[in-house]
Amino acid sequence: MSDEAHDQAHRHDPVYDRLHATAEFRALRSAYRKFVFPATVAFLVWYLLYVFCSNWAEDFMNTKLIGNINVALVFGLLQFATTFGIAYLYANYSTKNLDPLARKLDEEYEIGKRQL
Repeated sequence: MSDEAHDQAHRHDPVYDRLHATAEFRALRSAYRKFVFPATVAFLVWYLLYVFCSNWAEDFMNTKLIGNINVALVFGLLQFATTFGIAYLYANYSTKNLDPLARKLDEEYEIGKRQL
């Protein structure tokens, strides 16, 4: 690594460092994690249930529901619906809980940058 790249990697933005230490920044990270971690775990459990059932519950997954539509097809389509549902819920959650905090921190960042 060149000396210039090394120096640049060790530089810190003092405004960001100050904001990173605030209660508002911690609140933003906490609010983000309150949604993202449970949603990720729930989706992974749901996805793995689909995979496990496809591998070890073939009779159940091959059960015909209507015509040639079986449980496996419905589970597969529900994976897409779940993905879009989580994206919709996250957009609403973000708008209500994350965006106001992020806007406030961004304004403080811009003010801090102008003062340097």
